[in-house]
Amino acid sequence: MYPELIRIGSFPINTYGVFLAIAFLCAILITVRLARRDGLPSEKIYDLSLWMLLAALVGSKVMMLFTEPEYRENPLQLLSLDFLRSGGVFYGGLLGAVLAGYLLMKRYQLPWWKTADACAPGIAIGNFFGRQGCFAAGCCWGKPTTLPWGVKFTELGHEVTGVPADTYLHPTQLYESFAMLLVFLFLFWLHKRKRFDGQVILVYALLYSIIRFAIEFVRDDPRGDVFGLTTLTGLSTSQLISIVVGLAALIVLIVRRRRSNPVNLENPVILSKSAI
Repeated sequence: MYPELIRIGSFPINTYGVFLAIAFLCAILITVRLARRDGLPSEKIYDLSLWMLLAALVGSKVMMLFTEPEYRENPLQLLSLDFLRSGGVFYGGLLGAVLAGYLLMKRYQLPWWKTADACAPGIAIGNFFGRQGCFAAGCCWGKPTTLPWGVKFTELGHEVTGVPADTYLHPTQLYESFAMLLVFLFLFWLHKRKRFDGQVILVYALLYSIIRFAIEFVRDDPRGDVFGLTTLTGLSTSQLISIVVGLAALIVLIVRRRRSNPVNLENPVILSKSAI
C-alpha cells in the first residue's frame, strides 16, 4: 500500500526493506533467547543466524531463476535494480538457510535438531513481518474479490510491482502474515513443552506448508512455471513444494516421535484380567 516509507532527496527508503530488517532482527533475538534456554552458546548462535540470513537472501534470489522466466531468458536482468530490490522466493530462502545451517552446525558442533527448534519461532515471526513488507510494497497480491476486506493498491504500488490498481484484491499478504503470527505464538509456547528435539521445527514446516498451500488458491501474481509442472498439475510451484515439504515434515515428525517413546520389549506391561 505504501512502497516508500520516506524519501531522502532522490533516495527512497522502501517500506519492504524496513520490514525485512525488522524481521531479521526479531528472528535473531528470539533464536538466541530460545537457544540460551536450551543451553546452547549464544556467540555461536549469533554467528549461525547471520550466516543463515545471508544464505536465505541468496537462496531466495537463486530460486527466482527457476520461477521467473524473464530472468532465465535475459540473464542481464540479474544485475538490474528490480532484481536486487525484490524479496525473492521464500522457499528458496528457506532451502538456502537450511543448507547453510546444516553445514555450519557441523562446524560449530551444535546439535542439529535442538538448534533448529530454537530457530523455528524466529522464522515464523520473520514470516509475519516479511509479509507485512509485501503488503506495503504491493507484491504477492491476490485475486480480485468482492469481499468487504478486499484492498485496492495505489498507483505507486502498480509502478513498483505491477499489482493491479483498478480493482479490489484478496490481501493474501495479510492472510499469511497473521496466520504466521499465530504459528509463532504456538511455536513459542511449544518450545518449552516439546517432547523431543526436532518437534518445533517440524511442526513449523508442516503448518507453513498447509497455510501456504491454502493461500496459493487466491494468489494471483505471476510466479512462473517450473518444468511445466504448474500447467500439468493445475497447482502453483509453491503448492507443489508445499506438498513435498509438508509430507516430509509429517513423516519425520512421526518417526522422531516414535523413537522418543520406544516400546520397552524387555519389560512389557502385563494387564490383569480385570483391566482387560
